[in-house]
Amino acid sequence: MTSSFFTRKKMMMVGAKRSALDEAHGRLVIVKLAFALLFVLIAARLVDLSFIQGEVRKHMAQGEVSQSRMPDSKKLSRGDVVDRNGTLLAMSLETASLYADPRMVADPESLAANLVKIMPDLTYGDVLQKLQRKGRFIWIKRNLTPEEQYKVLMLGDPAVAFKTEMRRIYPQGPLTAQMVGYTDVDGNGLSGVERSFNSYLKKGSDPLKLTIDIRLQHVLRRETLSEVKKFNAKGGAGIIMDIKTGEVLAAVSLPDYDPHDPGAASAQAIFNNVTLGVYELGSTFKLFTTAALLELKNTPMSATFDARESIKRGRFTIADYHAEKRIMTVPEIFMHSSNIGSGLMAEAVGTEAFKDFYKDLGLLSKMDFEIEEVGTPLYPQPWRDINTLTASFGHGIAVTPLQMVSAAAGIVGGGTLVKPTIIIGNKADDTKKKTEVRIVSEETAHKMRQLLRLVVSKGTGAKADVPGFTVGGKTGTAEKPGVRGYDRKRLISSFLGFFPMEAPRYAIFIMVDEPTGNKSSYGYATGGWVAAPAVGRTIAGMAAILGVQPKTIPAEKDIAAPLHKYLHDKKQLVQLPAIEPATGEADVTSH
Repeated sequence: MTSSFFTRKKMMMVGAKRSALDEAHGRLVIVKLAFALLFVLIAARLVDLSFIQGEVRKHMAQGEVSQSRMPDSKKLSRGDVVDRNGTLLAMSLETASLYADPRMVADPESLAANLVKIMPDLTYGDVLQKLQRKGRFIWIKRNLTPEEQYKVLMLGDPAVAFKTEMRRIYPQGPLTAQMVGYTDVDGNGLSGVERSFNSYLKKGSDPLKLTIDIRLQHVLRRETLSEVKKFNAKGGAGIIMDIKTGEVLAAVSLPDYDPHDPGAASAQAIFNNVTLGVYELGSTFKLFTTAALLELKNTPMSATFDARESIKRGRFTIADYHAEKRIMTVPEIFMHSSNIGSGLMAEAVGTEAFKDFYKDLGLLSKMDFEIEEVGTPLYPQPWRDINTLTASFGHGIAVTPLQMVSAAAGIVGGGTLVKPTIIIGNKADDTKKKTEVRIVSEETAHKMRQLLRLVVSKGTGAKADVPGFTVGGKTGTAEKPGVRGYDRKRLISSFLGFFPMEAPRYAIFIMVDEPTGNKSSYGYATGGWVAAPAVGRTIAGMAAILGVQPKTIPAEKDIAAPLHKYLHDKKQLVQLPAIEPATGEADVTSH
């Protein structure tokens, strides 16, 4: 019995030991399986990284991607654009762009929701659609901010990754939008100097230096925008030019836009009013008409024209906005901006000679300028006698603001043509010997400076005067053409100013598109009320920035003093011979 007991106990001990061994063996098998599974996962990931991802990159390099090519990481950084003082206007910075592998997306709905939460400018439906497409690559968003990149990284989703790209940055924002332009997401210039010098900038060469002075640009934009808002206008334009060199120191087109997000801008905001828009600029053209009379006919300032009655040619009538209804001298016609007087002066010059004079000024052909967005002038073809009358005061002929300023600068600056430029160190110009093209004599240029000063000191441009500076200029008010002819309620109001008039160096032009008269202007929306004050404020701001000191000039030493005395004394008047009436049909009726 005892033996049997010990036998059973021994068997129980053996069974327990075997059970423990079996249990240990089972655990060992489970551990082996876990390690085997882990190795399988690691191997799969290695295959994915070494083969599948390699194939994806291979297809990307060959352009076989679902939407867009992945950028070349070795691409040169696009060159900077700077103003004349080296202030950055455009530059490129490295940023992260987000892409995804649709095959690796486990939960497209959840991932799309998370990405949209991080980047609210994306739309859920668009992202979800991308994540469910075929292929191995899809762009989600280009040029993320550092904060966006960090939040995406925190998602920890293996289906998304980043690619370093170059993003174009515009430190001055809208301030130089139309002139500098913008690029697309791949760094290709689409407007302004970004487009016109795309090849140069893509090489990553030395910075492209513009003639723009960002300080003057700020002043000009501030004053132009002020008038656009004050008179509830559609838009505007402004130019500051060095008339000795043709350098554009500032150029503003309103409305403007944020070059970082051009897709959100309206077509009107993208449009460059300074170089591309062509407008009938009204009485500013009387500068050219008067210069033609003085130069081509050698007419004295004392010559008179009968402005007592409107000019009637066939069924068309040309009248004055504020009729003097009297016989006027050349200075009086210019000072009071008489359409009748200007028309008679143009007739005295003659149609062919008058048209040729406009042609020599560059007003009848497309302007040669570094920016590709340049408008083509509109003028009557054929050009009849009646067109000479209307073109004498800026109706029936449309040019770009920069074109008009350049032509005027040529006359006022000394009588030689001025070629506008926006690039410092233009290689094309450096390799050519610059030859002066004279359009009027120095004597005529001096007389025009006297007349322009007279307009500000005694005439329609009085609100552009700045104490301590001898400002000259010419007002312009033109009705805009419409379906049924010219619309008296839709105006282009402008002022073209120069200073200092003893030796003019700067031309300042401000144009306001469709201003509405208000209480401050007594209901007027003309150039003298709308644009002239803004030019005066711009000149004051320029003088402070450029260090031009005001001077107290005695009245008897003012450049226009001889005209002041002459108009006061009204002596030695000389009447021109009778002028034969012109024939032909007019395109417009103007005031």
